[in-house]
Amino acid sequence: MSVFARPWTEFSYVAFDLETSGAYPIGSEIVEFGAVKWQNGKDVDQFQTLLKPTKPMSDFNISIHGITNEMVADAPPMSTQIGQIRAFFEGSILMAHHAPFDLGFVAYDFEKYKITAPENPVLCTSLFSRKVIPESPNHKLQTLIRFLDLEGGQAHRGLDDARACLQLGLKCFARLPENAPLSLAFEKVGKDLSWSRYSILQSGRDDLLMVEKALVNGKDLDFIYQGSSIKGTRRISPLGIVRSPDGDYVQGLCHIDRAAKRFYFEKIKDLQMTL
Repeated sequence: MSVFARPWTEFSYVAFDLETSGAYPIGSEIVEFGAVKWQNGKDVDQFQTLLKPTKPMSDFNISIHGITNEMVADAPPMSTQIGQIRAFFEGSILMAHHAPFDLGFVAYDFEKYKITAPENPVLCTSLFSRKVIPESPNHKLQTLIRFLDLEGGQAHRGLDDARACLQLGLKCFARLPENAPLSLAFEKVGKDLSWSRYSILQSGRDDLLMVEKALVNGKDLDFIYQGSSIKGTRRISPLGIVRSPDGDYVQGLCHIDRAAKRFYFEKIKDLQMTL
């Protein structure tokens, strides 16, 4: 019998949230990590840290979360905190709102700093809430906080959003049958949110590795995009890699369209990194 066949109340949970220097993993970095742990019906621990990125943040990204370059100037780098983050995850089922976003950033940092990723999949409270709270106007975290009268704290800050995510997860569990197995929650989520699904460096895929190398080294990419009205080779400046249950893609600035666009790996042919 799978361990997830046990009632959901028998597990401990860690809800976590990130604030980042941009929208896409590898091209951007985590600048704040917050997490709270729940066990036996109560909050038992929390972890929060600001993180110093390798490049200054833009005014646009600062406007989203309010974390300024001055605030992170003396913050520790991720290299000194990633082990503590992994330790905080240990032994718990993990939750995040719009979890694929968070997984993309944290999974890459685990690989980058040679930290073993957790084995347990993550519960996405956005997907979970869509199935069990369909009457909400939408399933953004801030909307659900208001709709369910949760303690929201400061929006778009790691620890407060992690705490709100935990409360939301517990509200979702409460809408399952009494003593429901944890496996039912994963069925409701309905997406593959295992850590290996978000691997880059250990994926064994040459296309992911080439785009990662281009991002790290500030190089452009050339390729043919199948099915496009634009024939021949297209050049982009990559902004990040998104691994998604709905299809992996590279987000990049297209030199032809002069616009940021997503390009799905399944349609990319003859991928090359510029010299």
